[in-house]
Amino acid sequence: MTTLLVVHHTPSPATAELLDAVLRGAQDPEITGVDVVRRAALAATASDLLAADAVVLGTPANIGYMSGALKHFFDTVYYVCADDTRGLPFGLYVHGNLGVEGAVRSVEGVTGGLGWTQAAAHVTVSGAPTRADLDACAELGGTLAATIMDGG
Repeated sequence: MTTLLVVHHTPSPATAELLDAVLRGAQDPEITGVDVVRRAALAATASDLLAADAVVLGTPANIGYMSGALKHFFDTVYYVCADDTRGLPFGLYVHGNLGVEGAVRSVEGVTGGLGWTQAAAHVTVSGAPTRADLDACAELGGTLAATIMDGG
C-alpha cells in the first residue's frame, strides 16, 4: 500500500469544496493500493511526510503568499525531511481572489528547495469555484494517486 498525503489549509467554503474534489479524485474506485491521508497543515508532521509516497498541497492565497498554516508545515518539516523526500511527487491547488500567482511562486520556492517533483499541473482558482475548477482538483487528486498506485 502506498500513501498519498493531502496537506491543506481549509479556512473557507471555497477551499473546502476544492479539498473535497481532490479527495474524490484521489479515492476514485479505479485507483487501488493507495491510502489517502488528509492532514490539516497545522497538524501535519514530519512523520506524516516521511510516510508519504506523494503529496498534494492546498492553500488559500493570502496577500500574494501561501497561507501561514502551510508555511508552518514547511517550517516544521523542511530540515527534518529534506534529504529523505527528494524527488517526492507533489501537486498543488490554490484558491484566492488576488495574489494567486504569488502563492504558487512561494510554494514552488519551498518545493524546489526540497527537490520535490511536480507531478501534475497546479490548479489555481480565483473567486467561487466553478465545475471546471472542481473537475481540475479531482483530476489533480486522481493524478497524484495514480502516480503512486501499485508502487508508481
